[in-house]
Amino acid sequence: MVEVNEAQSTEVFSSFNEITKMGHEQVVYCYDEPTGLKAIIAIHNTVLGPALGGTRMWSYASDQDALIDVLRLSRGMTYKAAISGLNLGGGKAVIIGDAKQLKNEAFLRRFGRFVDSLSGRYITAEDMNMSTADMVQLSYETDYVMGLPESMNGSGDPSPVTAYGVYMGMKATVNKAYGIDSLQGKKISVQGVGQVGHYLVDYLIKEGAIVTVADINESNIKRVTDKHDVTVVNPEMIYDVDADIYAPCAMGATINDNTISRIKANVIVGAANNQLKDEVKHGDMLKQKGIFYAPDFLVNAGGIINIFPELMGNYHKELALQQTEKIYDKCTEILNKAENEDKTSHKAALEIADKRIADMGKVKLAY
Repeated sequence: MVEVNEAQSTEVFSSFNEITKMGHEQVVYCYDEPTGLKAIIAIHNTVLGPALGGTRMWSYASDQDALIDVLRLSRGMTYKAAISGLNLGGGKAVIIGDAKQLKNEAFLRRFGRFVDSLSGRYITAEDMNMSTADMVQLSYETDYVMGLPESMNGSGDPSPVTAYGVYMGMKATVNKAYGIDSLQGKKISVQGVGQVGHYLVDYLIKEGAIVTVADINESNIKRVTDKHDVTVVNPEMIYDVDADIYAPCAMGATINDNTISRIKANVIVGAANNQLKDEVKHGDMLKQKGIFYAPDFLVNAGGIINIFPELMGNYHKELALQQTEKIYDKCTEILNKAENEDKTSHKAALEIADKRIADMGKVKLAY
């Protein structure tokens, strides 16, 4: 028997402590031995409506890492919907494992049944290492799936619209930093050119930006270099690039103790979720360094904005793009609020989102 003293016990990981700390309503562990499926669905808040958020598949180092990721992601979806004015709550799912090895029809449909068992409290869509085709497989087992192909009256791949929202947020933040929103001649480093990142590069190159990219996946790099004249660097060196703008578009927590001192950019705007490893500490460090940071859950909201009309049964791509374009104005509002109230942009954005949830909580119950 191992003895644990009081000081040590405070360091022992507790899943319930993490769930409580982030204010989640429900966390569901999903396991199916025949297919090898291991997944976690997290529902953070349903005051504004059913929890909507994509399913991510990743080879997590541990179940603990997967839980922390899904908790942070689902919380981010709550704020993403709230600040975008959508009547949706926040949820997310992660599937643990290598997508190339595990994904097949039975595997996906079994996950679809788990989603269906929540009776609409959680609605899924695609995220990292999941595709529109995968959503079709899920739809055979549940109606609570969005992002279906346009041929099935769905909204299709949300990545291009997500990228457009990041592009709008970037222009707004550049305008705040430099007094003009043009990206012409701006040096931009893009970390991750996968589902969203490569569409973002399209927008940047079209406007005349000088782009440097990094990605752990060589096929993603090839897709970009086949189309555009960009500089490619080793993934670990992306923080050291001499850039005006750093665009994190891969995994979260890349803005941390080890990277902030290396980042040379004056502006940070990207598609990745949960970019700040510690929201308070690293938000403050960016502010002290004079870096203009656009809150991730605002600028990457294009995907959920694109999906919402599909949920309502009246999807039109042009309307989705028009709604996504409003990220520019909302980003400007938040950056001005942060400056006027001498606080971080992340905190300013959280306050706006929290107020909407609190106001609606007076007249609505959890979904």
